[in-house]
Amino acid sequence: MDAPRVVDLKIAVRAWWKQSVARHGWRQTLRTFTAEMWGFLRESTPEQRRRRYGDVEYDWDHGVDTTGATVHWRDRLLGVFHSAYQPTEPALFHEMLCALAIDFTGFVFIDLGSGKGRTLLMAAEYPFLRIVGIELLPALDRVAQENLRKYTSATQKCFALESVCGDACEFEFPAKPTVLYLFNPLPEARLERVIENLERSLEAHPRKLSVLYHNPLLERVVANCSALRKTQGTHQYAVYESA
Repeated sequence: MDAPRVVDLKIAVRAWWKQSVARHGWRQTLRTFTAEMWGFLRESTPEQRRRRYGDVEYDWDHGVDTTGATVHWRDRLLGVFHSAYQPTEPALFHEMLCALAIDFTGFVFIDLGSGKGRTLLMAAEYPFLRIVGIELLPALDRVAQENLRKYTSATQKCFALESVCGDACEFEFPAKPTVLYLFNPLPEARLERVIENLERSLEAHPRKLSVLYHNPLLERVVANCSALRKTQGTHQYAVYESA
């Protein structure tokens, strides 16, 4: 998978607009676009930026930078048309992994839309065979690379951590038992492509696979995959297993 050197804002907006019009019509697309832009401006005020620093406790504890408060305005705007960056809350992450009740030895952990890499670092506390993050935006991936270099923890059990700058839609899933983490990482059309790729991978290489879908706003896309079945969930996340 070739890593994109830069994500063009105009191209991102044009692609989003085209897909939205095709699905919802231009009137609804215009309303959605206006609402998203107003929300972006509201979130750009100094007061809201200070509020985003409320997620830095993990960074203080581990000497890393995974907060959403320091994301550049351009990357936050790109997030409107791809997926907004928001780091996972540690307690909830560990709750989700414990809900799987499996031995992680021999499993690959994959985070699509891994941002600055907080989830990769938290996953390192479990004995995964390998941990991989895929992030579209080069600026966030650069921070993730630095975080992986700096991170140390007395409770770390996996040391094979990797952050890849690339398109999740082009990612080739490894033919090994997998825990796939999704924090609402993609717009609907792109998530459909990812799930189609995943279904083909499971057909070609049947294996144990668990999907942790945090903030499952587009859960219907995952639910439509015949290779997966829902095993549990709360209002915060859904768990799917390979059928």
